[in-house]
Amino acid sequence: MSLISHFEKREDVLLVRLVGELDHHEAEQLKEKWKEQLADTSIKHVVVNLEKLAFMDSSGLGVFLGRYKEVKQLNGEMVICSYNQSVKRLFELSGLFKLVRTADNEEAALERLGVAS
Repeated sequence: MSLISHFEKREDVLLVRLVGELDHHEAEQLKEKWKEQLADTSIKHVVVNLEKLAFMDSSGLGVFLGRYKEVKQLNGEMVICSYNQSVKRLFELSGLFKLVRTADNEEAALERLGVAS
């Protein structure tokens, strides 16, 4: 299974929805697509919805960490929501959850950033 990435802009928030598997084969392509989206100067925050992400390895962590740093340079925030247990464990072990905010779902994540869904 490959990775499908959906990007949507809502006010100053970039919504990133990932479907499938994020491994080293998919990480570079996702990184480039995501960077292109962040080039939109009206984007400040990012919400990442992982509800349909079935698998992620450590190369996915690198993608998230890199985009987190870009968002921080914009004085924005990254919120990750709707993740499964295996992805949650990977984020916890890496320490990424100490950096990014989390939410139960996309609606709660948008509310956290002051955006009505």
